[in-house]
Amino acid sequence: MTPPTATPSRRRSWIRIAVELTVLILVVAFVWRSLADAFYQLRDYRFHLQPAWLVLSGALYLLGMLPMGIFWYYSLRALGQHPHLGETLRAFYIGHLGKYVPGKALVVILRTGLIRSERVSTGVAAASVFLETLTMMAVGAFLAAGILALKPHPEIALKYGYLVPLAAGLMLLSGLPTLPPVFRRLTHLMRVGRNDPEIDRKLRGITWRLMAIGWIGVAAGWLIIGLSLWATLRGMGIAGLDPFAHLHYYVAATALAIVAGFLSFLPGGAIVRELILTAILGIYFAQVIHADAQQANPLVTAVILRLVWLAAELIVAGIMYIGLRRRIV
Repeated sequence: MTPPTATPSRRRSWIRIAVELTVLILVVAFVWRSLADAFYQLRDYRFHLQPAWLVLSGALYLLGMLPMGIFWYYSLRALGQHPHLGETLRAFYIGHLGKYVPGKALVVILRTGLIRSERVSTGVAAASVFLETLTMMAVGAFLAAGILALKPHPEIALKYGYLVPLAAGLMLLSGLPTLPPVFRRLTHLMRVGRNDPEIDRKLRGITWRLMAIGWIGVAAGWLIIGLSLWATLRGMGIAGLDPFAHLHYYVAATALAIVAGFLSFLPGGAIVRELILTAILGIYFAQVIHADAQQANPLVTAVILRLVWLAAELIVAGIMYIGLRRRIV
């Protein structure tokens, strides 16, 4: 008597489980590595942190990411997909953990894997991830370039004159593919929706009006993320900081650091993010607020900020993956 062979559906189920476990192991491994590297960099730092401010920083970071997630939702709807807002935000926040794996491809894999259904095409979802992510990067680079071009402090232009062309270049690199005609052309070249007879009509949903509204919303998100840096500085015990008078410094530092780090394709933007933050914060600490060098260390600030954001991402991802799974899926 021959043993029963596995049915195709059962094989697919085992393959899906294997893929999910592989993705989970990769995310855990690289997140752990990012944490270990950060704590190693802080080994000589004497901690006098104020937890309440750091919690506020993490909350502001997550709140600042919300407009990006909402823009992704409306992009999917414009492309003829029908996701729920809750499941879109769930996939959005969980997907951010994929950026800690080299290459950033896991961001797309996580998001599309969590959002795809009979209401959302996998290929269209993947294309929309690129649209949202590149829009976020383009807006961040645009804000950083505009702020730094105004020379908020002469030392920035004198010592780090490369930052403005860097921000402008990153804006063009990430922004051009999001222009509606270019996006539609690139989507066709990637053969997204090649079996969908209505793909041309769906792609026409990405309009200049949608992108303009997206830019406004994403810009608001970057402002809130800038406030997250301010809250981290307060959490390090640096008092007397005006969250609004110096908001342009916070936005330029965080936006350019995140954009350059993401487009570097290094896990979590490590090294690149710290270099940008250290350059801008070094002048801010020394020339603008005249902070004590022992208390306001630019590199330490960059590392603590990375830890705060990573902790916030882990917490919200855990809540949304486990606690909200049945409710919104």
